[in-house]
Amino acid sequence: MTIPFRHGIFADMEKNPLNPQILSEQIHRAQKELAILYEVSNAMRTTLELNHVLYIILTSVTAHTGLGFNRALLFLINLKERCLEAKMAIGPESGEEAQRIWNYISSSNQGLDDLIKEENLTQDINQTPLLKSVKNLKIPLGVDEKNLLSTAFHDGKPFHIGPDKIGHYFSDPLLQIFKTNELVIMPLKAKDKVNGLIIADNLYTQKPITSEDLKIFMMLANQAGLAIENSQLYEMVREKSHTDSITGLWNHGFFQDQLMEELSKAKEKNETLSLIILDIDNFKKFNDTHGHQNGDLVLKEVAVILKECCRENDFACRYGGEEFAIILTQTKKETALTIAERIREKISKYSFSVLSSQPCSNITVSVGLAIFPDDAQAKEELITKADQAMYIAKFSGKNQTCLAKN
Repeated sequence: MTIPFRHGIFADMEKNPLNPQILSEQIHRAQKELAILYEVSNAMRTTLELNHVLYIILTSVTAHTGLGFNRALLFLINLKERCLEAKMAIGPESGEEAQRIWNYISSSNQGLDDLIKEENLTQDINQTPLLKSVKNLKIPLGVDEKNLLSTAFHDGKPFHIGPDKIGHYFSDPLLQIFKTNELVIMPLKAKDKVNGLIIADNLYTQKPITSEDLKIFMMLANQAGLAIENSQLYEMVREKSHTDSITGLWNHGFFQDQLMEELSKAKEKNETLSLIILDIDNFKKFNDTHGHQNGDLVLKEVAVILKECCRENDFACRYGGEEFAIILTQTKKETALTIAERIREKISKYSFSVLSSQPCSNITVSVGLAIFPDDAQAKEELITKADQAMYIAKFSGKNQTCLAKN
């Protein structure tokens, strides 16, 4: 019986049937590849949280026990805007930093399991200089677009650009920001549809990207694309079940669960957390005078303002009725007070749509602010302190922000 096609270790064995050194090297490489894919596959099954899934993928691409690339960027499809957006990036800022990181990981004997633990995924991962450099880069996906990422998306195939050809693309939007002399763009697929791209390079080690690197990268990408799709479906269902139907903000049940979770993280990491509770002034009177439909419009527009004023890792929620709550993660009193005042002032100056046709005064809010651990240690106590501060603001003249009293 003949086998018409062989590749990888089998091809090498046929070329060098009597060379034990080549055979040993190929077996070792195959074992390493299988071990990497096994670890990554197991890790991806442990979570459905999109950020953690993306972190696992990029850590697997860059870790010394993974594929070992120096830097990696991950872009996902924005279906609404029909473009590619940078979602996560891992990589040092310099060769010296890279060497320091590698030396530390090597000396501490950390494996892939250690590196991809969820506790390693902090909010700082979204603030890395590498990600900041490409964060505002949006790549349109029209068929007429002529750039590296759009081409890789439409072709759906790995795109390896070596040092001899990288100069041909010096004006590409990606390479204007992501300076490198060799890279690979790897599509991430689910059911033959591309849902993202990973860009990786070896800027600091200058290690050439080989066909073997591309082969195992492609196998990892096949798993990654499916994991991303599953995570996105989970996020959609989760968001729908925890979203307030009028405002589109997180609902009360989500608020209670998330505050408990964020407090637990803050305690574990010895961090500060702030809680804002705000109430629309004279809202019952407004509803009685102008109707609940107009009241709902006000709630929706207040929600838009809250979303605009919140940061990526904050949680704006509808607490109930005309009350809203905002969980400010990793936020100290001074910053939280600045955010609270920004929200209050923006609402007081906002031109609500109902005001254009209804004879009523400006809409304002009273805001209460409590800080963990300064004002309270437990969830219920923190909510009570923020609520009491809000009522102090309301009974002291409205349209103001008050801090919790100890």
